[in-house]
Amino acid sequence: METTDLKQKLPLVAKGKVRELYSLPENKLLFVATDRISAFDVCMNNGVPNKGKILTNVSRFWFDYLKDIVQNHLADKGDPLNDGSLPASLTGDPDISRQLKDRSMVVNKYKILPLEVIVRGYITGSAWSEYLKTGTVHGTKMPAGMKESQRFPNPIFTPSTKAEAGMHDENISKSEALKVLNGDEVLLKEVERVAIALYEKARDYASTKGIIIADTKFEFGLDKNGKLVLVDEVLTPDSSRFWPKDSYEVGKSQDSFDKQYLRDWLIENKLKAVEDVTIPADVLENTERKYRDVEQMLLN
Repeated sequence: METTDLKQKLPLVAKGKVRELYSLPENKLLFVATDRISAFDVCMNNGVPNKGKILTNVSRFWFDYLKDIVQNHLADKGDPLNDGSLPASLTGDPDISRQLKDRSMVVNKYKILPLEVIVRGYITGSAWSEYLKTGTVHGTKMPAGMKESQRFPNPIFTPSTKAEAGMHDENISKSEALKVLNGDEVLLKEVERVAIALYEKARDYASTKGIIIADTKFEFGLDKNGKLVLVDEVLTPDSSRFWPKDSYEVGKSQDSFDKQYLRDWLIENKLKAVEDVTIPADVLENTERKYRDVEQMLLN
């Protein structure tokens, strides 16, 4: 997906590994999900077809499903190309409309918390690696004798830093997260409470669809009254680990419906965190299929 024409019409506020944000009038932003894909904090040379559309569709579903727990940043009515959320100079341009169709959201602009808010329901990934070495997860002691992919007695809040472009996120303890939030204990407790509530509601819903949400990442902002706002993407295959419920087995790594498939391919080919990687066509096709599978299972 190319956004060259769009950049000529709107100020580009930020360009991440996957998403682009453009400035709109009235303190709003145009949030565009591209087909770019990153793994181990490195963006691949080529993208996954339709990935941005899948992420947008899944995020919109979760924003609506979880809105009783916390407000979110959505400012459009579900179709910014046709609901009056975007300037006519954009919607009247067929090339730009084609670029934005099904992969864009108009959102309200908020002060963003400088924290990746991760909730883990199962021990896997970097949490499992740390546990094997120290018996801890993000510096917190965990029960002895846990097995890979085992469910925690209760979901745990495990924050990480929000790295600048080209840098790597780092897992941190809650005490370190408190420093990131300038010592605001009330805010940190509210972030933890809301994040776990969001995870639990999503986990329970996904379970009815045959999916285990092993862990997920949330991002939050603050409104003018200091209230939390759910922002960015929500519970997508980019920000979560989705496992098929029917093949789940404690004590081993799991099949997944997310970009873990790509991570595994990179590891197997000694390309973990390597720059300038082009994904083969068959790996792209299989990755898109996994994203499609979880979208259909969750939303149908």
